[in-house]
Amino acid sequence: MRIVQISDLHIGGLFKQEAFDTLTTEVNKDLKPDLIVFSGDLTDDGLVFQLKKAQDEIKKFDCKNIIVFPGNHDYRHTGYLIFKKFFPSSLKRVYEFDEGKVILVTVNSARPDRDEGEIGRNQILWMENTLSKYNEYTEDKNTPRVKIVCMHHHLIQIPDTGYTNVVGISDAGDALRACLESGVDVVICGHKHRPWMWNLGKVLIVYAGTACSWRYRGVFDDTYNIIDIKNNKVHVDMKMVGGKKVPLAEIVKRFKQEVRAQSMPS
Repeated sequence: MRIVQISDLHIGGLFKQEAFDTLTTEVNKDLKPDLIVFSGDLTDDGLVFQLKKAQDEIKKFDCKNIIVFPGNHDYRHTGYLIFKKFFPSSLKRVYEFDEGKVILVTVNSARPDRDEGEIGRNQILWMENTLSKYNEYTEDKNTPRVKIVCMHHHLIQIPDTGYTNVVGISDAGDALRACLESGVDVVICGHKHRPWMWNLGKVLIVYAGTACSWRYRGVFDDTYNIIDIKNNKVHVDMKMVGGKKVPLAEIVKRFKQEVRAQSMPS
């Protein structure tokens, strides 16, 4: 199964139409994914005309399975009241793919007019109860399942993202515990505009960059993620829009922290 994760379009003043058109073409013609996940911040301000444009742009993708959920920018102004009118499918939160081999749930971390995210006790309990209905193996007891949780805000901080490390998920510890105890294999996040991944025991936490805006952090290209699942193995590539594909693990491996201070002379 192939999943394309596209995040943080920021349709508004910093949106790059040409990059989005290139992205659409290469996803439709070259990648042909089984599923596309738009992991929030489709718009910059949550305004009606921005949400309408986001709706029109997303219709350009030739994929029968498209999942959309909001980010903090989509919930600005009155966006939190009208997002579901443009994307009614965002109300659905449980999906089964590949004959039950892949289970995906979405949780809404966006809150009205707040940059920081929160999942909340009710959603965490819902996630635990939902995932507990799916055994580790499919009904034939021979095929392992892959469980995926999607959210907009980052679950764990990553380098080179400045103040956005502060405005993550306020109850990230509770959410992370629930993921670990529920046997989650992959967590998909947006928000940071920084392609990255963390391995935390069994859980792989995958972050996408911004796909078509000028809001870069760390990686100064428009990027999105390609997640391939085969025989219960998960492989993630970062794809530059109109450019090369690189294993996301290589991006992390090659990272060198900026030297911010020199040693004081003795």
